[in-house]
Amino acid sequence: MLVIVDLDDTLCNTWEAGRKAIVRMAFELILRFKLRAISYLLFSRYRHLEKERSLHLLDLRGITERVLEDIYGSVNPDFLADIHRIIDRVFFSNLRLYPDARPFLEGIKRMGAKIALVTDSSSKWQRKKLEHLGIREYFDMIVISGETGHTKFEPYNFRLVVNRLSDGSVYVVGDRDDTDMMGAKCIGATGILVKRGYFRMKKAKNADYTVKNLNEALNVIKKLEDR
Repeated sequence: MLVIVDLDDTLCNTWEAGRKAIVRMAFELILRFKLRAISYLLFSRYRHLEKERSLHLLDLRGITERVLEDIYGSVNPDFLADIHRIIDRVFFSNLRLYPDARPFLEGIKRMGAKIALVTDSSSKWQRKKLEHLGIREYFDMIVISGETGHTKFEPYNFRLVVNRLSDGSVYVVGDRDDTDMMGAKCIGATGILVKRGYFRMKKAKNADYTVKNLNEALNVIKKLEDR
């Protein structure tokens, strides 16, 4: 058995930590009279950027830089360095594993399964999260879009894992329907959507199962394996 799991908003509170970093950044923008940026954030003018697949190769610092460029065209390097320091400090001081994350990973391991992490963003950012959260040892394979050059909008990273680790049933557990669950479909895996984080209100179209947390996801896998 192979379980492919997502990191952000599946195992840890990335959206919550990111939101706090953005709020702190917004406060800094106010102090520096960057009113155009405040208007941009308040009226969610960044929504069009969500469709840019290249953003899924970037970390929060890279995305922030992309947003500021979208607003101002060019950004002062010293100002950008200050914003990056603020983001790093606030984000990692608020990043936590969900309470059900470690029990889920340990439960999967007890079943004798292999666990692979497939996640988007930059290599440095995601590996720093894994170090901060202390969960690196649970994974038999880690695939990061910033390292492969392929995002989860494509099946490439999912197939990479399956080709190397699969020897039976395959499950994909994640919080996003159009990446994690679509990826599950592309490789013929069972998709289990965890409804939390930034995309929790999005309608599920590709998931085989929808759950509220990882405890429920583990129970789904156990029931399916007991058949």
